[in-house]
This record gives sequence, C-alpha cells and structure tokens, in this order.
Amino acid sequence: MLGNINAVANLAVKDLAVARRFYEDTLGLAQVDAEGDEVIVYRSGNSRINVYRSAFAGTNQATAVTWPVDGDIERLVAALKAKGVRFEHYDMPDTRLEGDIHVMGDMKVAWFKDPDGNILNLINE
Repeated sequence: MLGNINAVANLAVKDLAVARRFYEDTLGLAQVDAEGDEVIVYRSGNSRINVYRSAFAGTNQATAVTWPVDGDIERLVAALKAKGVRFEHYDMPDTRLEGDIHVMGDMKVAWFKDPDGNILNLINE
C-alpha cells in the first residue's frame, strides 16, 4: 500500500537556529520549506527531512536517519570531521573500528549525532 510512496524523516530539536546551522552549514542540506518557527524542511536526495521543535528532543536512543553513500564513506567522514563533527564509537560483535568507521565484513558505517543527540549515520550501500 505505501511501498511506492516516499517517506519523510522527522527529527526533534530544541533550538531551530542551532539545528539550522548544523543541517545547512555542516551537513550541506538545502531548506525547501518551513512552517513558521516550528519546522524546517530539508531536501536530501529525493527525500525530505523535517526538523521540528519539540520538548522531546534528544530522547531517541536509536539511529534516526541513514544516508547510503556508496564508496564515498571515507571521504565524507573526513569532510564532516573537518567541520567539527564528532563520530560515535560503539562496541559491537564482529566489528572492527577503522578510525571513525565501523567495519563489518564489506559493510562500513559511521555514526554521529546532531546538536540535540539525534543519531545519524552514513553507510557504504
């Protein structure tokens, strides 16, 4: 029923001005819409991400958004790190850490957080 309809990610934040600097200046997303002082809508490829103000910001302890980046993961991790992004390091079975990238066989993943603690990641798909 919903298989042919694009989905939209929703990220709760406390301060839209801080979030705007991170999502636009650090991640390079382009704003495509807004709803007053409550929501900023970004385009990321063919999808959209709603960044909205919420009292519940920072409560999600799981990955909220994943960007499949093919073979560019090393370059993108280096570029984000140069912009001040700090990457998360997790202790997971059958996984080795190469710098900031978790390697599990052929899969490579790098996790990082936005200013409100939303967990985001890059994967080499």
